[in-house]
Amino acid sequence: MGVRQGALAPVGMSRPDPGFWAGKRVLLTGHTGFKGAWTGLWLARMGARVTGLALAPDQTPALADLVGYDHLAASHIVDLRDRRAVMDVVGGQPFDLVLHMAAQPIVRAAIEDPVGAFSTNIMGTAHLLESLRDEDALRAVLVITSDKVYANNDGGRAFQEGDALGGKDPYSASKACAEIVTSSFARSYFDKAGVPVATARGGNVIGGGDFSRDRLVADIVRAARAGETTVLRHPEATRPWQHVLDCVAGYLVFAQALVQKPETPRALNFGPRPGAAEITVGELATQAIAALDAQPWRHEPDPASIEARSLAVDASLARKTLDFESRLDGPAAVAWTMDWYRRQGLGEAARDLCLAQIETYESL
Repeated sequence: MGVRQGALAPVGMSRPDPGFWAGKRVLLTGHTGFKGAWTGLWLARMGARVTGLALAPDQTPALADLVGYDHLAASHIVDLRDRRAVMDVVGGQPFDLVLHMAAQPIVRAAIEDPVGAFSTNIMGTAHLLESLRDEDALRAVLVITSDKVYANNDGGRAFQEGDALGGKDPYSASKACAEIVTSSFARSYFDKAGVPVATARGGNVIGGGDFSRDRLVADIVRAARAGETTVLRHPEATRPWQHVLDCVAGYLVFAQALVQKPETPRALNFGPRPGAAEITVGELATQAIAALDAQPWRHEPDPASIEARSLAVDASLARKTLDFESRLDGPAAVAWTMDWYRRQGLGEAARDLCLAQIETYESL
């Protein structure tokens, strides 16, 4: 890889198990998104039969288009807000596990179109869970929400799973509502059928292949490739940064545990290791820009912004119950990310870069 590995987690910690996933029939919603593209590749690498359900990518380039779709058993372009379309794809299909990643994931986009965000993140989740109620083969469902589901007063305390849910912006509120919708379906229907349904609250993810608008690393890469300066709104803000492979690994280990250990919690945070140093937006941008030899960032305040200045999640419950925690520290996560973009910019294939990083991660 030629990148810094960083401090590693203790030997013997849980990791995605190819022996578990081989042959599993997995429904992955959001497979055309950034995290979904990485997840589909990793699952297929382990021998899972992955069916994707999502909207078409909404940006160019898109990682899913760059890596292709031939590793999937099927790829369905469906709007989760269309209940009938979801039922037509999902109803009666023998899925073993479901990973629900499809969402409207951008805070500022949700502010621009709140009804669209609420429709996708709340009713889309309800439509999917409704379509799964009669799935006889189903063994577990994992709904991916966000670290932003908590009622955040900017106090700086790391949120734990039992803290109050809330959201002062449409994205955060829609994801908190998705938590409530998921819990209600679980208690009303799936628990009675013996099918565990849980939510995973992932921190801010960075990694190669994210080209979404209003995402810090994607904005830095675009500016660097155009010879322009990156503009930061809140360089002092802190976020629970983690590499996409750490986040996805947590989701996969969580799904495994839901099937194998009935006592597994039904909601878990995934983020930096407990006790890890906080990294501000400005610090991460400085590291990323240095890796690309790009122009220094500049600060342009946005007084109208309602984004939280401080956000942290406590991932110690995942460490306690799953024996899982992130393997890459902050500097290593930035190094892996920028190495991906640098090599992709020089002409290396995105699919090869993703698979190489997955292989390296598995060997840590």
